[in-house]
Amino acid sequence: MPAEKITSKVRIREILEQAKFCWKHQGQNALLMAIHEGLLKKKVSFPLLEFAAREMALWIPENEQLAFTDTLVATKEMGSYVIAGIILQLRLPLHLEQSIQGACTYIVTGDQWYICDIIGERVLGHALVTFPEKTIPLLKQLAKYSDKWIVRAIGVATHYAVKKGLSPKFVEIVFKLLLSLSNATDFHVKKGIG
Repeated sequence: MPAEKITSKVRIREILEQAKFCWKHQGQNALLMAIHEGLLKKKVSFPLLEFAAREMALWIPENEQLAFTDTLVATKEMGSYVIAGIILQLRLPLHLEQSIQGACTYIVTGDQWYICDIIGERVLGHALVTFPEKTIPLLKQLAKYSDKWIVRAIGVATHYAVKKGLSPKFVEIVFKLLLSLSNATDFHVKKGIG
């Protein structure tokens, strides 16, 4: 039997209200189970999952958000990476380095190109377009990382940021960073750097 398809914000809000109720009365595990069954086991578009993440970030206390995203991505459901990516993105203004570090952890442990791309765009890419002065030095550090997915994520982040209007003076800097990685031999890294 195919998974139920969810196509409206109204339905997302209903699922989130139920999840919030479970969380308030039974704790974090009940919240995780409600999100897992209500959203992650269903067919839900990425924009609706992003909407759900933004809604949840309004009522999950800041000091509990990372524990939630950690347990969420442990399900290894594709949608969990979208939700975790948006929650980390929302934390960027106050917790830039911590959010990027969390994104890198999810990318490495996820060990798949699509996880790298989902998280890379939503966290590193958004950080680059929003806070380029603070993010570029971090990307330069990550370029030395031994994990292929982290190196690929630099390309993913750059492509996203350029598409979203990164200032030309920063485009030149990150383009040079990508050029410095152009001798990569791994297929996934080459594809991500483009």
